[in-house]
Amino acid sequence: MKSASLQALNPNRAMAAMGRSVRVVLDSSILLDPSAARLGGGGVTAEVALRPGAEALLRRLRFSNLRVAICHPEGLPTNESGFLERTAKLYSFGYMPLTSPSGSNLLNELMLEWSGTNSCFYVTSGVHEGLLSELQNHNWAVIAIGNEDVIKNSGVIHISMLQELLITLATSIKKRGAFPIYPSKNDLIFVPLSFELPLASQLQEVDLVLHKITDEIIKIDPNSSISFPKRISFSPGMSEIIRFVEEHCDFCVIDPFKNIYPLLDRIQIQEILVRLEGLSAEGRPRLRAPCSLKVENFCGSELQKQLAEAKLSFPLIVKPQVACGVADAHNMALIFKIKEFSNLSVPLPAILQEYIDHGSKIFKFYAIGDKVFHAIKNSMPNASHLKSSSGGKPLTFNSLKTLPVATKEQLLQNEVQDSKLLDINLVEEAAKLLKELLGLTIFGFDVVVQESSGDHVIVDLNYLPSFKEVPDNVVMPAFWDAIKQSYESRKQMMQT
Repeated sequence: MKSASLQALNPNRAMAAMGRSVRVVLDSSILLDPSAARLGGGGVTAEVALRPGAEALLRRLRFSNLRVAICHPEGLPTNESGFLERTAKLYSFGYMPLTSPSGSNLLNELMLEWSGTNSCFYVTSGVHEGLLSELQNHNWAVIAIGNEDVIKNSGVIHISMLQELLITLATSIKKRGAFPIYPSKNDLIFVPLSFELPLASQLQEVDLVLHKITDEIIKIDPNSSISFPKRISFSPGMSEIIRFVEEHCDFCVIDPFKNIYPLLDRIQIQEILVRLEGLSAEGRPRLRAPCSLKVENFCGSELQKQLAEAKLSFPLIVKPQVACGVADAHNMALIFKIKEFSNLSVPLPAILQEYIDHGSKIFKFYAIGDKVFHAIKNSMPNASHLKSSSGGKPLTFNSLKTLPVATKEQLLQNEVQDSKLLDINLVEEAAKLLKELLGLTIFGFDVVVQESSGDHVIVDLNYLPSFKEVPDNVVMPAFWDAIKQSYESRKQMMQT
């Protein structure tokens, strides 16, 4: 396969225990901001800083699985060399001052040692002729950024912007038969896309785009009568990717945009979850969605009638209809009385759901291809505990940041036996059916077990979760396999 583009995936997942055969040395000339490193008035040295774009590059290289070092010429001012040494330490890179151009050996010991590996790259904005010759004699490739003075026919790779470096490394290493950026065990190759460069040329170098489109949403109009995705405003870069995919029908994305849009709307999520209720059978727990009601306003008299018709009773959890992608999608409230709807700050339209006492435990499920994993986390206390601490007011929270979690004392009182409450086979069946209904390779959902009935209630459904509760050595092989299988399956479908 060619390089697959990694977009908006947790970079911490890109580190694995495998050898790093590709070496990259970054010269100080591409990192330091020349305007910040000048002498200030009165001979006072100005503060040293990274040039624009350098911090993003270093952050991506840190999790790239490449062996990286920062170097600088001998005689660099102390404040600059010290800054570079601290930067190298911060990003877990090597640090190497070079010898003077007049020296007999311009490469230090580490660079000479690295020369024995398959792919070594020296990245600079200007290179001394003697150093260029010695680098090439030791099989180093030289990448010059924004420097037209380096001889065009010298074998130097020329790029105009710092943001081009990662895609250049990926394509250059690929041609040498090595693996760029992050090599998975089944030959997947990853390189991050840059929205600061023309995307069309980058997309021509890859087989597929792995994305999290929900992270690129700028605005959603929940009041529009136009269905998804036309009421969504995306970032310029994501909009360009969407246009490219529309114009190139055979281009592969994981997962298709249209399959993800229903997960942006809690009403559509509810409609999907209701279709799972057929999995329940005699002798098994009931699998269901929470009882819910959509409201356009929080008007007391009208609302009370709607609640009665929907057979909903307090307490209720209030959620925005928009499920993700915007800042207030996770602003929620727990309501104990009808009067608490007055001046409620949850965005409208909203979804009112039954609050389910679940012993303060939530089961987080992750579907990756044909594999299903789960983890158990502490969750919100039962309603009686929350009501006693609410002070007669709505309990407002952000489900990603300020979710009220049960205390140790409350957990002991509940005496929950964790996974013994859960019918794992039933939920795994639900995961397989959800995969068919959604058409997604990677998704997650949350299950709570109702204390009074044993009902298994799916309370959340989302695309490309973090998997942070599942060990890397378990989830990563499944992740890579699922991506490759999905790619091969989609390509096969396009050819038939």
